[in-house]
Amino acid sequence: MLSYPEALARLLAAAVPVSEICTQPLFAATGRVLAQPQFSRVAVPSLDNSAMDGYAVRAADVSAPGICLPVTQRLPAGCVGQALQPGSAARIFTGAPLPPGADAVVMQELCEPGADGVILRHVPKVGENIRRRGEDMQEGEEILAAGTLLRPQEISLAASAGLAELPVRRRLEVAVLSTGDELVEPGQPLPPGGVYDANPFALVGLLKSLGCEVRAPLRIPDDLEATRAALCQAAAENDLILTSGGVSVGEEDHVKRAVQAEGRLDLWRVAIKPGKPLALGRLRRPETAAGPGGMAWFIGLPGNPVSAFVSFLVLVRPFIQRLQGRTVRPLQAYRLPAAWRWSEASPLHEFLRVRRDAEGRLEAFPNQGSGVLSSLVWSEGLAIKPPHACIEPGDLVDFLPFAELLS
Repeated sequence: MLSYPEALARLLAAAVPVSEICTQPLFAATGRVLAQPQFSRVAVPSLDNSAMDGYAVRAADVSAPGICLPVTQRLPAGCVGQALQPGSAARIFTGAPLPPGADAVVMQELCEPGADGVILRHVPKVGENIRRRGEDMQEGEEILAAGTLLRPQEISLAASAGLAELPVRRRLEVAVLSTGDELVEPGQPLPPGGVYDANPFALVGLLKSLGCEVRAPLRIPDDLEATRAALCQAAAENDLILTSGGVSVGEEDHVKRAVQAEGRLDLWRVAIKPGKPLALGRLRRPETAAGPGGMAWFIGLPGNPVSAFVSFLVLVRPFIQRLQGRTVRPLQAYRLPAAWRWSEASPLHEFLRVRRDAEGRLEAFPNQGSGVLSSLVWSEGLAIKPPHACIEPGDLVDFLPFAELLS
């Protein structure tokens, strides 16, 4: 079996980002992946300016509290004032450019009206309450790297730098296929031996959370020719085809043979729990369809719902991020004390469903079975048990919160 780090490394090494780039206005760029580095068109701030409402002064003119200075000008934001004469003050508002000669701003709460101007109850230091030109970014400075996922804060930064649009990679297009005659659409009567088809709903939600374009899931019967036809159609229209189950060696597991007939397939056993079986392959596109290399990606996940969910988070998610052109960073785990005992020192990387108790310790769901979907709803994330390790109460373990895994 492949270790978890080996499997992840192979997936990331295989992934080739989509190459098509389009330009999007800022309002439409949130959630997209930046294709090229971006540079500021201006210095931000463009001039030294006031960080407070108050009075701009020369610090040398305020040697003691209680000094009164005449107010010679009023400077709202956007107004460039005249040079500040020695022995005077300028009424200034937040964001307004500092008048030449001023080197400090006294906040208005420390000032009061005087008969001949403003009384300053505070002795300022040079530079006090001043935002310096370019302290946020310099003109021509790189502000966003290629591969950045554009969140609202990146969009705001781009706007501040004077950029009206951004070059982004096109969205990854993904098809989700379900196989199995026993699968039933939720809401329909459940016949004897039937199972409601839950995996596509989780996978579509996970894919959309990553910014993928996902078509309506397709359910195909346990038939080799029908499976081949569905895979061929999906490959013509998508970058990635994602299935759960059906890649084993049983007589009714047609996905494996169909992928081999329409492309190529690597079937791995990965030393993780829940999980283990994972298939990575390529499917030929019809000659008339566009696409890098004329191939679409294929990933086959385990059929058990928790196995499919966890395998997606720890293996498929970073693979998709690489296909999107995103910068893939290692998962950020938090070290928290365990509130349970785990004495089974298996050779697998185990991802346990856990949540924090009132004392901040991690408690584990009692049933860690790969078919227990309620454990995913109950838990806040996954605790990582390394191979051959045991866990005692109080031991520090790595915790991966769903808040990060689902972002």
